[in-house]
Amino acid sequence: MMKFLQHRRLASVILVVLLALFTVGADNINQRFEKTGHELMCTCGCNQILLECNHVGCPSSDGMRNELMAGVKANVNDDTVLQTFVAKYGPTVLAAPTLVGFDRVAWITPYAVFLFGIGLTILIVRNWKHMPKPTHAAGTPEMTDTLKSFRDRAREETEL
Repeated sequence: MMKFLQHRRLASVILVVLLALFTVGADNINQRFEKTGHELMCTCGCNQILLECNHVGCPSSDGMRNELMAGVKANVNDDTVLQTFVAKYGPTVLAAPTLVGFDRVAWITPYAVFLFGIGLTILIVRNWKHMPKPTHAAGTPEMTDTLKSFRDRAREETEL
């Protein structure tokens, strides 16, 4: 009876170790799939992230997800998987531009435009602040009387 319990414990330990090994690898695959899938765009024209494309019967997303999962399961480097998608579908498949070459402009331009806009706004406000206040040409007594009569007439006509 003692040998049976020892074998049972040994079998339990082996089973737990095997389950742990399988779940560790699966978790890594799922994490890589999620990470890489959120770096790609669906090519059906919906302008959505690949893993978030929710079209019923989308002609592109299922095939692209299968390609992505095959690359991740084959333990191909994430950058290589992304380069494979770019080679097959073009650079528009990437959700964000890369940080090399001319794509740097796509990262720098929004910040440059924002700073330029703030600088331009500050310059315009300073110019408005230092502009001389306009003087009214209605400084003559006749014009003041005319304005007063118009105001009085407007008050009379708008009283209930």
